[in-house]
Amino acid sequence: MYFNFRNNICYNKVGGYITLVSVLVAGAVGVTIAVSIILLGVGSSQTSFADERSNQAKGLANACAEEALQQIHDIPFFAGSDTLTLGQGTCGYLVTNEGGSNRTITSSSTVGTVIRNITIQINQIGPTIQISSWQEN
Repeated sequence: MYFNFRNNICYNKVGGYITLVSVLVAGAVGVTIAVSIILLGVGSSQTSFADERSNQAKGLANACAEEALQQIHDIPFFAGSDTLTLGQGTCGYLVTNEGGSNRTITSSSTVGTVIRNITIQINQIGPTIQISSWQEN
């Protein structure tokens, strides 16, 4: 504390330090909150991007599986493989003849680094194709 004898005024220098420290603490808290919100937004964007790629890969795997089913429909004794490039990724399928009307279709797709696989079991080929299982691996 400082006293001015000439004007009979007392000055308190401690109050300025308290205000300065309070402003610095409030600023640090504000910056911390802002950085946290930004990091949460970036993490959410990355998750959303990965989900989108996963959905695209699933769609591609289904498209290749449907193409394999079309091949079996058009050529009932079909067994073989093919690769398709659609949109942002590629997919491939393999049709294996298990004997009689039994077929196994394995479809796989890749979008970026995401890979999705589908296995389909067929137990009847005739006027209609009967699917006994359709599993995503």
